[in-house]
Amino acid sequence: MTGSAPPPLPSPDALGGATELALTPVGEPPSLRADAARNRTRLLEAASQLMAGCGAAQLTMDAVATAAGVGKGTVFRRFGDRTGLLVALLDHREQQLQAAFLSGPAPLGPDAPPLERLHAFGPALVRHERDHHELILASRTDPLRTYAVPANRLRLTHVTMLLRQAGATGDTELLAHALLGSIDSVLVHHLTVGLGMPLDRVDAGWHDLVDRLVPAR
Repeated sequence: MTGSAPPPLPSPDALGGATELALTPVGEPPSLRADAARNRTRLLEAASQLMAGCGAAQLTMDAVATAAGVGKGTVFRRFGDRTGLLVALLDHREQQLQAAFLSGPAPLGPDAPPLERLHAFGPALVRHERDHHELILASRTDPLRTYAVPANRLRLTHVTMLLRQAGATGDTELLAHALLGSIDSVLVHHLTVGLGMPLDRVDAGWHDLVDRLVPAR
């Protein structure tokens, strides 16, 4: 995505007795030099401003370079290609959501019971992705790449961990994939915009799936 691999996240199978995950930047290694980090932030801020003005369809590497006052080669070196830029921009906006579910207050954060956090996670994710739907669609040029994006890997690990802590049985990693697939951004957009389904109905579907996967105690 950016020319250097992000730090590996813990795999769902390696969670074991872990109770919480660490909040780390999702698009860059934590050891970026200060000047490189400032440069990346400037590029992402320029891309955000362009997005707000012209939308994702018109966002180009040339336009970002011009807006940030750097050469186009700098943008390519930092993000690899346009898709890498879009994914990094999406990761940049992901930080607030990550902070909420990894270290924020209940019901998303670690002070709430696992089942309560699972119920809160789906609607929070749906609303986050609804707000960034255009950017998400523009970044999905490679279906397989979508699953490798650090933010999505972190979500999978988080939901897998909560399922295990809440007492779900079976292959919790696959169950986490199924849960997240039920609120995929493209599917939710089709249901709510294409079919006119109320968002509350999507939320209710998430809650129903969670209750079916986690046995009552």
